[in-house]
Amino acid sequence: MTKITVLGGTGYTGANIAREAVSRGHEVTSFSRTALSEPVAGVSYETGSLLDDAVRRSAVQNADVVLGALSPRGELAGALEDVYARFEELSAESGARFVVIGGFSTLRPAEGAPRFVHGDGVPAEFADEAREMTGVLEHLLSASPTALDWLYVSPAATYGSYAPGEATGAYRTGGEVALFDEAGESAVSGADFALAVVDEIDKPSLRRAQLSVAY
Repeated sequence: MTKITVLGGTGYTGANIAREAVSRGHEVTSFSRTALSEPVAGVSYETGSLLDDAVRRSAVQNADVVLGALSPRGELAGALEDVYARFEELSAESGARFVVIGGFSTLRPAEGAPRFVHGDGVPAEFADEAREMTGVLEHLLSASPTALDWLYVSPAATYGSYAPGEATGAYRTGGEVALFDEAGESAVSGADFALAVVDEIDKPSLRRAQLSVAY
């Protein structure tokens, strides 16, 4: 059994990952700003502001894995890079693995090419969030504690509550280059993305690297 803290466990991605982890017998605790109207059975829920360092310390305490499924919105808009940097420090001190769920725009279209976020294909309404999540990745790559075991996971282009899809039990993984199928589509369901993330928690394959997930 692994003790997993999910930061943002009441959101779409966090709830799916928490549900998958609990189903495998892991001990899961969610930390979020607000409570969930329909909690996942077996998950422990804590509420509080992750801008509060006491809450952050509590979230990391006794955790084997700290998983960040936060979005730079609300009180975290413009602050998420600093929040995650602090979690890097705390996770390194405690020996916890730090897993961050990022976005598709942090991936590259080809090896050595600029990340999608640096092109002109990101819709204006999502540009600020995309840049902030890219900043989180860049901090992990360049400034995270050397002792920290971290992983940054990016879903496919078509992913989210607007396109939940179905649980197929299948997925592909790659590195920082985006995955597309033979039809040129990049998609993954919420359930299968959660499956991939918890599989990686159960059997780590990468350390201090970016992981992409798609069909």
